[in-house]
Amino acid sequence: MTKPFDKWSTVVMALTLLFFTMALFKVGLAHDLLLEAGVFLVSLKLILMTYKNWVLGETLKERLDRIQESIYQLRNSSDK
Repeated sequence: MTKPFDKWSTVVMALTLLFFTMALFKVGLAHDLLLEAGVFLVSLKLILMTYKNWVLGETLKERLDRIQESIYQLRNSSDK
């Protein structure tokens, strides 16, 4: 099983968090903070969707491997 996040995904997550933290200190508790929080939440949602798609892909791969193994066993048993 491979890792869900590669090196570049981790870098993007760290930069997103860093930029949000920098914007928080620069903007303060002003109206623009809502915009910054919205951008951060969209980025977080995209990261979570990527992880969910990775899990789904791994699950489908495992199921396809089991189906392929079943077909192989059926072919071998019918040849005998």
